[in-house]
Amino acid sequence: MVSVRDIQDFFRGRIALGEPLARLTTFRIGGPADYYLEPADREDLMGLVTYLGAVRVPYVILGCGSNVLVSDKGIRGAVINLEHGLGRVNLADGSVTAEAGVRLGKFVDFCIHQGLGGVEMLAGIPGTVGGGVVMNAGAYGGEVSDHIVSVEVIREMAFLEIRKEEAGFAYRHSNFQKDIVLSARFGLPPGDKAVLIRRRRELLVRRNQSQPLNLPNSGSVFQNPTGKYAAKLIEEAGLKGKKCGKAQISEKHANFIVNHGGALADDVLELIGLARRTVREHTGIALEPEVKLLGFSEDILRGVYS
Repeated sequence: MVSVRDIQDFFRGRIALGEPLARLTTFRIGGPADYYLEPADREDLMGLVTYLGAVRVPYVILGCGSNVLVSDKGIRGAVINLEHGLGRVNLADGSVTAEAGVRLGKFVDFCIHQGLGGVEMLAGIPGTVGGGVVMNAGAYGGEVSDHIVSVEVIREMAFLEIRKEEAGFAYRHSNFQKDIVLSARFGLPPGDKAVLIRRRRELLVRRNQSQPLNLPNSGSVFQNPTGKYAAKLIEEAGLKGKKCGKAQISEKHANFIVNHGGALADDVLELIGLARRTVREHTGIALEPEVKLLGFSEDILRGVYS
């Protein structure tokens, strides 16, 4: 075990031991992290991950806790949250630069306030810019990558700026899976502020009407197969409303699993497995999880993805 004092010798951010992760995830599920760390800035982050690598302590970047399911046993190693130290967004030389910890809603609001469009559809996605870039998050025909110019990352213990052409953006994919995203620079088209505000409001209303936002969830559980919708496949398999413990495949949107209060990660995993098996039996299609599974054993992961 690494001592807090060892980390405090160089680290300027917040450190907590055994931090419960359920309250830090949108699913409201998850056990404790051995170490929970909030770097003060990018240099603090670089020093931290360099140290953790040297002492062989594994780490994950949590963001705002969406799009993840954390094991009931928690996460062995370190969980790093970038919201507090990398949460700035600014406009300079015609480009908007947003740090990884900026929530997508805040990013959209900033852009609209500046009279810049092209990102209104991201407003309701419960994530950060960093996570959105890694997963190339999107909604309603648009994706984070649409107007990206470049992305700054930590890769092999160096600060690097990666041009969009080198980023490998595709549906829910980028080449940043093993990097730490620090910020992204966007070149956005000008737009009428009133029109942009109206468009954002319309999309938020549409999202509220179609998704179970009144209950804790991680967002979409599965990627949409090419030419298909995961929600439709799950519903046609007769699984809409299926329960396991306090977890349920949403009756409102079948590609969401919701927590009715006190759901366990194991309950959610059971429903994920059930949906994959049943859809494959009915259609031959293997649904690929979009939600990231953190803190689970290799045996469990193999079972989910097999």
